[in-house]
This record gives sequence, C-alpha cells and structure tokens, in this order.
Amino acid sequence: MINALRFAAVLCASLFLAVPCHRAVAADPASPAASIHGFRFEFPCKEPMPENPKEGASGPSALVTGDPKTTDNFTVKRRFGGEAGKRYKVTLRFRGVVEPMMYKGGQQVGEYFYIGGEKNNGTYNIYQISVSSPQSHFFLNRQDKVGHQIFTIDYTQTIEIDGGAEITFHGDGQNGMMITNFKKLVVPDIAPAPAPFNGQFIQIDVVDVQ
Repeated sequence: MINALRFAAVLCASLFLAVPCHRAVAADPASPAASIHGFRFEFPCKEPMPENPKEGASGPSALVTGDPKTTDNFTVKRRFGGEAGKRYKVTLRFRGVVEPMMYKGGQQVGEYFYIGGEKNNGTYNIYQISVSSPQSHFFLNRQDKVGHQIFTIDYTQTIEIDGGAEITFHGDGQNGMMITNFKKLVVPDIAPAPAPFNGQFIQIDVVDVQ
C-alpha cells in the first residue's frame, strides 16, 4: 500500500513537471513576459447595465472624453523583458467578452486571431497588439462580418517577441458606441465573475515562454 502511494505521488509529480503551469509563469516576476501578464483591454459602458437589457443593444462608451470619433480609444505600452539578441516564443491566452470586427490584408489564424493587415470597418471595436521587434501586429476579435452581437472568447496563440521589445496594446471603439453586454455574458474565473462586466474586455494571460 505504501509503495502504491509513493508511486502515485511520483507519477503526479512527473505529470506536473511535464505540463506547462499557468500559475508558475504568472507568479514569476523574473519572467521576460511578466510585464504583459494579466493585461486587460477594457471598453466600459457609460450607462449602468439595465436589469433586462434589450437584444442587440448598443450604448455609449465611458472612454469618450470629447469627440467620440477620436477619444474612444486607449494605448498602453509595456517593455518585454529577457535578453537582448534573443527571440522568445510567447504563448498567450485571450479571454473576454467582445463584439465582432472585420480585418483585411493579413492572415487569419483560428476563428478570432488575425496577423497583420488593417481594419475593414469604421465603427466596431478594435483590439490590437503591436510588437516593435520583430515588427508585427495582431488583432484579437476577427469575424467574417460585423453586427449587433456579443460573444465570449477563450483561445491561445503563440507569438514571437525579441528581448527588450516594446509591446503596444491599442483599443479603439472608433465612434463612441459599443455593443453592450446585453446577454450578461460571464467568463469563468475572470473578474468581475460571477457578475457580468458592463461593457467589453479581453484579459491576456501568459501561458508559456520559450
């Protein structure tokens, strides 16, 4: 019986070491990707969430401070760690509640991730990550068409980042309005769960760095 228990403990330890641990990456302040782990794009709604939202409802963005066409946006820059001259493969997990957006001139990967290119619509929310080296940019909420829809995302994607590169997170609502979280969607284990977020967001967690 004791031998069996010891075998089980060794087996569990082996499995633990063989599988990348999300928490280990997140908890390590020395990780090259520590500066970007947990970053959140947020498009909060200006108005309180109604008790019974209307299907397909849109609402004003709380980001707007002036002209809705020029102030419904934000840009945050972070410095990636690591060693200069080294290139890292960074696996990111994207979770959130978003509206659809179309892009063109780049490469679609999976259902939502889009490499390169540019926007292909002038009114829906843009979620973009840019890397200074190797120079590249990515969009996170790609769809074939836009419309008054809201949906959750949960996917991973690996990108390349050079040591010391600048990472730019850019969100642009384009017109001061957004599709509200009229379905009251919740992403499990992501704040403010179990309550729905009043607006849209994407949280980025670092899964692995090689």
